[in-house]
Amino acid sequence: MLSVALSTLRARWVTFAGSFVALALGVALLTVTGLVLASSRDAPDRRPERFAAAPVVVKGADTLRVPTPAGDRTRRLAHPRPVPAAVVAGLRRLGTVVEDRSFPVRAAGGPAGLVGHPWSTAAFAPYELTAGRAPRAADEVAVGGDWAEPGERVRTGRGTVAVVGTVAARGAGAFKDAVFYTDARAARLAPTSTQLVVDADEAAVRAAVRGSAGVRVLTGDARRYADADPDRDAEALTAMNALFGTAGGVSAFVSVFVVASTFAFAVAQRRREFGLLRTAGATPGQIRRAVAAEALVVGVLASAAGCALGAYGAPLLAAWAVDGGLAPAWFAVGDHAWPYHAAFWTGLLVALCGAAAAAWRAGRTGPAQALREASADAGAMTRGRLVLGAGLLLTAAVTLALTLAGDPGDLLHRKTYVSRPMLLITAVALLAPAAVRPLTRLLAWLPARLPGAGGVLVRENAAAGVRRTAAVAAPVLVTVALAGSLHGATATLEEAGAAEVRARTAAAFVVTPPDGADFDPATVRALRAVPGAEVSATAPSAVYVLEDGVALVGSEARAAEPDALAATARLPLAAGRTADLDDGSIIVNEEWRHHTVGQRVRVWLGDGTRRTLRIAAVMTTGTGGNGVCVTPANAPGAVVDRVDVALADGADAHAVAAGLREAVRPAGGRVLTRDEWIGATRPGTDRTARLGFLLVLGIALLHTGISLVNTMVMAVSDRVRELAALRLAGATRWQVLRLVGAEALLVVAVGALLGLLAAGLELAGMWGALRLQSVRSPVELPWAVTATVVGACAVLAVLASVVPAALLLRRRAVESAGVRE
Repeated sequence: MLSVALSTLRARWVTFAGSFVALALGVALLTVTGLVLASSRDAPDRRPERFAAAPVVVKGADTLRVPTPAGDRTRRLAHPRPVPAAVVAGLRRLGTVVEDRSFPVRAAGGPAGLVGHPWSTAAFAPYELTAGRAPRAADEVAVGGDWAEPGERVRTGRGTVAVVGTVAARGAGAFKDAVFYTDARAARLAPTSTQLVVDADEAAVRAAVRGSAGVRVLTGDARRYADADPDRDAEALTAMNALFGTAGGVSAFVSVFVVASTFAFAVAQRRREFGLLRTAGATPGQIRRAVAAEALVVGVLASAAGCALGAYGAPLLAAWAVDGGLAPAWFAVGDHAWPYHAAFWTGLLVALCGAAAAAWRAGRTGPAQALREASADAGAMTRGRLVLGAGLLLTAAVTLALTLAGDPGDLLHRKTYVSRPMLLITAVALLAPAAVRPLTRLLAWLPARLPGAGGVLVRENAAAGVRRTAAVAAPVLVTVALAGSLHGATATLEEAGAAEVRARTAAAFVVTPPDGADFDPATVRALRAVPGAEVSATAPSAVYVLEDGVALVGSEARAAEPDALAATARLPLAAGRTADLDDGSIIVNEEWRHHTVGQRVRVWLGDGTRRTLRIAAVMTTGTGGNGVCVTPANAPGAVVDRVDVALADGADAHAVAAGLREAVRPAGGRVLTRDEWIGATRPGTDRTARLGFLLVLGIALLHTGISLVNTMVMAVSDRVRELAALRLAGATRWQVLRLVGAEALLVVAVGALLGLLAAGLELAGMWGALRLQSVRSPVELPWAVTATVVGACAVLAVLASVVPAALLLRRRAVESAGVRE
């Protein structure tokens, strides 16, 4: 059988070229993703940055730890606690204590992400002066980087300062461009200090803090936990793993789809060949083994080529991820063996599975098939295909119904709307032959009624060659469905989020501080003093609750005064009233395990304080961002980062706006109208997700292109006699080429409609979930993306059909038709 398979591959290399390339590409991507995942399982321990030269760092409690029967549960606190004053006093008796403070700084002409610190902490990095001197007055600073020089005056959101010195930039992120103030000025700008440096013996320091809950003593490499966001590398690797894991899953799915479709079409084209073999005495088992052997050869060769290509491409993709900010600067692909084994054997399994159905069908070919001359497909929709397709469609419907009934919010999660379309795509593709004839007749209804026979021929050719039409439409279906469902899901969620913001914003104006900053109490008082303004100052916080006795769940919270909140916001309440909120209560959402008005719940506040609060009202779940609401008394440590302003009765909007701008000018804030605020806060897809969807769509398009070209070339090469008959009937060369091109466009249109159907079904489920979550928002179909994908598929299909047909038409028609002169 192996020798027969090799002979067949040599004779029909065009038939298997597309499967080989598609499978090799899929294996290459699996190799790349495997190498990336293997290289990113563990982030290396980051070295200390700002406190690399500090003897001992003492950090206040920043972690909530709750004991449960299943062990301690921990969450990072939204508002870390400062080191207790009594502990600080005891530490001062041991040696010099330097309090660290960090706060955002916005400077005209400066880079984004500037962070202010007291000058006394510069020695612990250490930062060294490269020019000028240290700050000595309240309006003097030393800056890191090269964006300012000594002698310049810089306007900041906290006043104009004079640059008196520069220091060499260190590290990245918040430490790349530091701004150093005097210790006294830094203490006024950031009154709370959550960590400090102690120049004393480590053992003595540990003894001094013993008994203070949550206070940690950091030495050695552990001092990195005093840096801002010490886990950012691990978080970046987690996001990168999700990105490439999704890409690998889609690659495997599309590879199976393309290979299975190509093998099925190849077997259908060889019905006469298999019939002759059966007439010559070949058994069904021999036919099946021959097809399986062909798949084995293609699988081995393609998998080996894919592994080699993946080994070459993995470092390039890792470099692209680093340059694009998707991976830390230190990330590189390591030397791992298991990704090659996993990719190779997966590719071989994909090839064999893709050919399994085709081999079974080939073995059922009877000897009488050799005598058949008709090219029409009478049995394209087999019973097994119908049962499997209907079963998958029913499974998708049942799982959707169960999810909508039990947990509709799950349909809004990224992992769900990325994976669910694959089930629908497979079901629609399996049932596609049943829809080919009706769709082709519908799409060709108008062209068939135009003068001439071209429209009729296009319609009848596509409708008669059901198997060929379905095979060409399948990759178009996959790509259009993926593009429509993935990009449609993100667009729908963005519009739903915007709808929620519009519905809950009742303020006429929203005042926001400079990026990364907050409002000081003096600015809030100035805003409250504006005539005609009803001001609601809110602050971000968090609340933690222990669900079912084992799960410590954190919820984002907004702290606001109840009366002011009721005047400036329309909370999406399912029960209760906003005005009932007080210092002894909380407004929760329906995602909470306990969400009955009047019920009492035990919670931990943003600084870890334990409280028991009464539920005053319950919000709907929405898209998942409603969070909870508390009063400022239950948000210790929270600072105001947003001020909503409603107009008092009879107040002039222009006068109020002018007063707000004047009040906020010293802090550098902005006054936005309601519409401007809604536009500025419109939810958007984060950069990592956008790149991930672009990568997934690129994979699908690449596979689609390979499959389209391969299938169209196979289909045209199988129609030599048909095209020659058209020439003999009087059709010109250009008429035949136009006919072939038009038929290719019709087939692409069939695939696009089926893909839109699959995407529409997926988005309909998401729309139902949003309705159940009390979000009134329409489904957003990404027409621009879908049109681009369909256009690319149409161009490829036309070129892949017209070019081979033009080459075939260079032969004399009587020779192609097998007619002797």
